[in-house]
Amino acid sequence: MPEEKNWPRIAVVGAGAVGGYFGGMLANAGAHVTMIGRKHFVDAVRRSGLFHDSLHFRKHVPVHASTEMSAAHGAELVLFCVKTVDTVTAAKSLSPFLASDATFLCLQNGVENAEQVRSATGIEALAAVVYVAASVPQPGQIKHVGRGDLVLPESPGTRAIAEMFERASIPCRLTDNIDGELWAKLLWNCALNAISALGQARYGEIAAGADARRIMQTVVNEFWNVSQRAGVVLPNIASPTDGMAGVMQIANQMSEARSSTAQDIQRGRRTEIDALNGYIARRADELGINAPVNHSLFTLVKLLEAHSANSSRK
Repeated sequence: MPEEKNWPRIAVVGAGAVGGYFGGMLANAGAHVTMIGRKHFVDAVRRSGLFHDSLHFRKHVPVHASTEMSAAHGAELVLFCVKTVDTVTAAKSLSPFLASDATFLCLQNGVENAEQVRSATGIEALAAVVYVAASVPQPGQIKHVGRGDLVLPESPGTRAIAEMFERASIPCRLTDNIDGELWAKLLWNCALNAISALGQARYGEIAAGADARRIMQTVVNEFWNVSQRAGVVLPNIASPTDGMAGVMQIANQMSEARSSTAQDIQRGRRTEIDALNGYIARRADELGINAPVNHSLFTLVKLLEAHSANSSRK
């Protein structure tokens, strides 16, 4: 195994597809990585290591794993990958165990997580935009099928973090408009995530369907209206047409991927739809504009989520 010197102590909290991918890449490069996750994931990793079936390599990567937040004792960098609904609770539970100069890096969907972590803990928290298509086909296994890059806010501290990721072959771009980047990611999540869940469809299948594209275009139009009223500057998106082109590009780049919401529905878990189409529907109401398709997708996923959760308990 590569030496662990010159790496911060890293904790991956909410170790699933995203945390498993990025944490595994860092561990493979030599970082000391502790993964905190569900019992079945942790048990599998303790038995055999984390199996990385990625576009880069296929092998077991040795990492530390635990179900307990205390295992993150002394961590200097937290890859915070919990579901948005768990952000505040998990951050409060974790914070007493971290190094005094620790930083949260929020690798999550939605646009409010870093602010929530800072408010809940008083610890530095940075928002990151994640572009990766990965899943957990079995406990302790990561299947990577597309991309695997990050966008971070520009600052002296984040330059060092970006360099660390680059050492692990993780492309990392810095931006002075992280809010716009988060909203741009939210745009394609709103356009693809719910449709993938409701249809249990891959992104490529959605992009290939004329009716699905019409729904996506309406979602994009509503999103555009909300973002403009909210004063958000979307990078490289000057119109709804640009927004739709970006969504189609993502769908084609990650054509084999199913959304995280689709994966949550399959497992009977709570989704993050409140922070996706639900967030846009709420912001539209606050701003006095209409977003009926975003609201409809949010409502339908919530109904399916409840049905899926009830079925998994039977």
